[in-house]
Amino acid sequence: MTTAPVATRLEFGTLERIEDFDELRPEWNALVRAMPRPSPFLLHEWLSTWWRWWQHYGERAELSVHVARRGDRLVGAVPLMIRPHLGLQVARFIGGSERVGALADLMLAPDEVPDVAVGLAGQIASSGADLVDLYGLPARSRVAGALRSEIEVIARVEAPVLDLTPGWDAVYQAKTSSKKRNFHRRRRRQLASLGRLEVAVARTRHDLASALDEAFRLHALRWQGRPDGSGFVTPVGKRFHRAAIDLLAELDVPRIVLLKLDGRAIAFHYYLVLEGRMYVHRLGFDPELARLSPGLVNTLDAIEAAAAEGVTRVEFLGGAERYKVELADGFEP
Repeated sequence: MTTAPVATRLEFGTLERIEDFDELRPEWNALVRAMPRPSPFLLHEWLSTWWRWWQHYGERAELSVHVARRGDRLVGAVPLMIRPHLGLQVARFIGGSERVGALADLMLAPDEVPDVAVGLAGQIASSGADLVDLYGLPARSRVAGALRSEIEVIARVEAPVLDLTPGWDAVYQAKTSSKKRNFHRRRRRQLASLGRLEVAVARTRHDLASALDEAFRLHALRWQGRPDGSGFVTPVGKRFHRAAIDLLAELDVPRIVLLKLDGRAIAFHYYLVLEGRMYVHRLGFDPELARLSPGLVNTLDAIEAAAAEGVTRVEFLGGAERYKVELADGFEP
């Protein structure tokens, strides 16, 4: 006599306390890494730090993290928060903006069935929110797939991508003309004529902390006297990034590439590396040297550094700025 194996029961729930969310850290990050387009902005370290430090959201918001478990194993999740807006209770991804919650989506274990996604979508619908604003979904989103005809997905932001599989030298040759490469070399020579030019890649906790201070300084110079809605150099923004980078350094995720002139940073490129992909987050340069394109030179250095450590894809994110489009293979909204 033979017996069929008993299927482990699937259960859904919603976490409303950060302490409960903290207990999921190892399992949570495994789900993130298993995504078709894994987003470092969904890593537990990033989300939990944002929730604790971004007080102008956190004070008025409620955590609403929907999870699916099969037995004692986490097999699916959606990281949401609910906060009031114009008299409505609005559910958004934790982070909730292009630069903080990019590529957020429903997460599934690789061996799970579509029913889990449908169940989690049902959890979102019954969360008590009047409106659900899922800004940041990638193309071919699992949330959109689970809800199918119930929602219409609108492409809001072009997101250029670049395949680095052939190696940086081959990609650079293929993506740029000889005229453009001469231009890049000329800009580098012009910068070098002003003093000692060097490239520094910050990857350890100690080096990242120092490089982040330089990034704050350059960003503030770049936006001085102009509206800056990024929040990057606000007191809360600085606390958030210092805390997040400190935690993410344990996972070897953050990088800051500095272009230095006589030891002083004149450009920075802050990006995150996850599952062989480079995710561009922030970049800036000293506006006094804008005529010599230090930001462009530093971007090329950053991509070269990423390729040297084995990165095979660049996610530029954001909009379709000229330098991105010139290097990209196409767009993944």
